Amino acid sequence: MTPSTAPKKGTDKRKMRSAARLYAVQALFQMERSGQITDQVIAEFLDHRFGAVYDGDEMIDGDTGHFRKLVEDAVSYQARIDQMTDRALVAKWPIARIDPTLRALFRAAGAEMVQGDTPPKVVITEFVDIARAFFPEGQEPKFVNAVLDHMAREARPEAF
Repeated sequence: MTPSTAPKKGTDKRKMRSAARLYAVQALFQMERSGQITDQVIAEFLDHRFGAVYDGDEMIDGDTGHFRKLVEDAVSYQARIDQMTDRALVAKWPIARIDPTLRALFRAAGAEMVQGDTPPKVVITEFVDIARAFFPEGQEPKFVNAVLDHMAREARPEAF
């Protein structure tokens, strides 16, 4: 996601949580690509990404607690989340074969479904919006919606 498509500066709690979700996807992607450990990537994002200015646009600070929880839970519960994701994917497309951005998105969303108290439908909507930001012209947002719906029904069946 480019800075121009990310949420702008603001104090609204909902926007800050949305920004935290976006940053969590980016952090998980970066961890996979760079081999950084959780504490390193969290510190980098909190010190250099939250509230950063790109081409004159100031990024929203984000909810730091929510960001930290998403990243830490995605790492702590990665095996469980990846298994849920695999069950939601078709047999020929295990999580290891999908786009790394989508993999990071599924892990962040899965962490919020498994360990959070946000209603699953809100989690799905928020992460589908993030997919739209990363893939504005593609079919990925529909794919994300379907996979997250399946994951939510497994993680929190009582909500449906």
